[in-house]
Amino acid sequence: MQDANEQADGATLRERVQRLAPSPRCIADTGLGETLLAELLCKHLLDAGALDLPRMASRLRLPGIVLDEVLNGLRQDGRIEVLGQGQGQTLRYGLTERGREATRDALQRSGYLGPAPFAVDTYRSLLRLQTVHASRVDRQAIREAMRDVVLSDDMLDRLGVALNSNRALMLYGPPGTGKTFIASRLIRLFEEAIWVPHAIAIDDAIVPIYDAQIHRRLEDDATRNNLLLGEGIDRRLACCLRPQLRVGGELGMDQLDIRHDPVARLFHAPLQLKAANGLFVIDDLGRQRMPPEQLFNRWIVPLEEREDFLNLGGGRHCSLPFDVLLVFSTNFDPLDLADGAFLRRIGHKLHFGHPDAQAFERIWRMESTRLHIDFDPALLAYVLNELYAPSGMPLSPCHPRDLLNMACDRRRYFHGAGGPRCEDLAWAWQNYFIQHETEQGERPWARAASASSHFRCCSDSAQPGSPTTGSTAV
Repeated sequence: MQDANEQADGATLRERVQRLAPSPRCIADTGLGETLLAELLCKHLLDAGALDLPRMASRLRLPGIVLDEVLNGLRQDGRIEVLGQGQGQTLRYGLTERGREATRDALQRSGYLGPAPFAVDTYRSLLRLQTVHASRVDRQAIREAMRDVVLSDDMLDRLGVALNSNRALMLYGPPGTGKTFIASRLIRLFEEAIWVPHAIAIDDAIVPIYDAQIHRRLEDDATRNNLLLGEGIDRRLACCLRPQLRVGGELGMDQLDIRHDPVARLFHAPLQLKAANGLFVIDDLGRQRMPPEQLFNRWIVPLEEREDFLNLGGGRHCSLPFDVLLVFSTNFDPLDLADGAFLRRIGHKLHFGHPDAQAFERIWRMESTRLHIDFDPALLAYVLNELYAPSGMPLSPCHPRDLLNMACDRRRYFHGAGGPRCEDLAWAWQNYFIQHETEQGERPWARAASASSHFRCCSDSAQPGSPTTGSTAV
């Protein structure tokens, strides 16, 4: 894969980000107003009671020279006072009564208490600079990323081409065919460093972006000198790996726009903004809390224009680059979910079907290795010939994992250790699939389960708890 961190002009992404967002030397360099910074600093003072300059710098992610400028304005306004010296002979600051009153008023307008936000205009440039679409996937990279996945060469190549297309991707097919598993591994192709702001300022609204559950940090700021000037990249940006965010049936329309919590007086970023410059997977498409058409209509303009238009309420709007690798995964027929206009904008639609016997064996071998059990060809032959064939159940990539795990559970319960036998897998089959009796009260695959004692891989006597009847797999 061509590394997106190495740009055409020879500069690394880190160097380009540093040119775009160097450590600020004054309030003007931050792109923020003095009032916003002063109110935020006072909130931290109210929260902590008293702070010295290093602790302020750590909390706000700003160098001491910028904070000195803010402190001077607050002292002239009578909102802070010097409380004495702290550790290392640094001055400790606290709020005056006037400062406490003004800060309480500020908290009524915004409850945000965190690092200083990043200016939204610079954030737009940052999103474009470190776009996820700058990476290029080649045949070697896609095979390395999918090394623990059983896929045909043709499907691997189709995935690679789709990832290079800068367009959305849809994975569809029957349940259990590996769509979610594949989608979760696509991020392996984009294991690159990017810089994510703790929050952004849109006019007077502060919207947190960094989320510890989504963004994986690469740097530890604890050892850095908080007072150094002009050192590296603006510390309001956190160095992280490209994010991966996956949502399913719980997704709601309110999560795709900026939300305001009137109780906490906080803004919440939409999910696609937290996933910016990374991978955003919408799993179980068609099972969300809103009709599919409503969800698709939300994405038509961003997919077409590469701009996302966000509503902050009160007549305020903001547009930001729509820079995510958007992946849809569904068990439904795409034609039942969306019209041609939306499907055209997706571009690549890859169908995942049931594996053949050869691919199924490869998956079975991989799962046996993962469970630290020996691969037994006779055991697999029993499953294929005595369980799958009579029931008509199609092979599925998820079945080896689930059936072997359940069979091992039973083996441990009755015997304490050892690899699974045929009767364990027959029991797992009976408990894994929904069972329906025939009108005559028979269970069609009973012969397959009862035959386990006669099959050559299960020559030992039947064990307690072995199934005596079978069921139809549906």
